[in-house]
Amino acid sequence: MTPYSDIADELLRHGTSTLCEASRLPCALDYAIRPVWPGAAVAGPAYPLRCAPGDNLAIHIAVDAVPPGHVLVVDASGYVAGYWGEVLTVAAEARHIKGIIIDGGLRDIDALERRKFPAFARGIGMRGTVKFHAPSVGEPIVMSGVAIAPGDLVVGDTDGVLAIPQAAVARTLEAARLRTDKEAVTMKRLLAGETTLDLLGLTAHRLPKR
Repeated sequence: MTPYSDIADELLRHGTSTLCEASRLPCALDYAIRPVWPGAAVAGPAYPLRCAPGDNLAIHIAVDAVPPGHVLVVDASGYVAGYWGEVLTVAAEARHIKGIIIDGGLRDIDALERRKFPAFARGIGMRGTVKFHAPSVGEPIVMSGVAIAPGDLVVGDTDGVLAIPQAAVARTLEAARLRTDKEAVTMKRLLAGETTLDLLGLTAHRLPKR
């Protein structure tokens, strides 16, 4: 069984914001790394790699080597170009790759949305890339200040992308469950007429009634 496949749906139900708070770790990638089509979401084990600027050879090597059920996590140093498009998406689907997260650029966005392939990027770039250098494939990286090792959990949704070390996944999920349950109670109390000042113990800041 692919790591996290049994909890992927639950992770996405909690969402990245809840998971980030629950983890108590500096796990959030740069806010500029966003889904490239509305509703894109993914949760699974990371397969990290690094690309040279404007060079996607490492991606082609990774698509050939990555185990099924993993998410490609690509450090392209923020360089926006067309590292990935419809051709690589079809190749990835054939190898059961779950999605791509890249600190760089993607293209063929309409095709990615049509195929419902989860993709997150810093930007959209139509410029093509060369294939000369592959700095690293399947080795740990640091992307936008977050260390990501092979097999770490990555989750992406509308709020952004995070990466959680394997050793912290179980406790993060348990904490996320507690936060989600607590928030459900909070919503009921708000609907019943209480305010956030009441719930957070901030009534001393309430303005006088007029």
